[in-house]
Amino acid sequence: MTARDVNKQMLAPDREADHLLSLYGGPGGLDRCIEFLRHQFDVIQTRSQLLLTLSTLALTITGFSGPKIAETGMFARLSMAVGILFVLAAIALLLLGGLRIRWISQLMSDDARRTLERIIRYRNQKTRYYFWELTLLVIGLISYVASVVSFLLGS
Repeated sequence: MTARDVNKQMLAPDREADHLLSLYGGPGGLDRCIEFLRHQFDVIQTRSQLLLTLSTLALTITGFSGPKIAETGMFARLSMAVGILFVLAAIALLLLGGLRIRWISQLMSDDARRTLERIIRYRNQKTRYYFWELTLLVIGLISYVASVVSFLLGS
């Protein structure tokens, strides 16, 4: 199964809202639907905090060992610089995007289905932010580890 096949299987926000309402008893089950989605926000929040912790560790370690690693050579310096820039980009996106707060009560409307659609769209937006934050962090860590490997092989 390819990524394109997986995306085809994902429900659009309007269809997902309909599905949730049907699972939880119609518009009267809005509170249960919101509780279900709230747990998904908890997952995104927890994972985002993990990314922030990993990023902070990478920057802290660089502060202690960076100068020594950079002395190894041009490749170590360049890969460390690229790694730090990608980690910093991940942190910036995380702080300005993924960890930005918007309350579910701000997404409420008079229509249960419309409320769920708004919440689902917001969840999907946070999920996309998380994907890009993770991507930037992984690229940064790979570059950083390349500089450490260069240091270890050059010593």
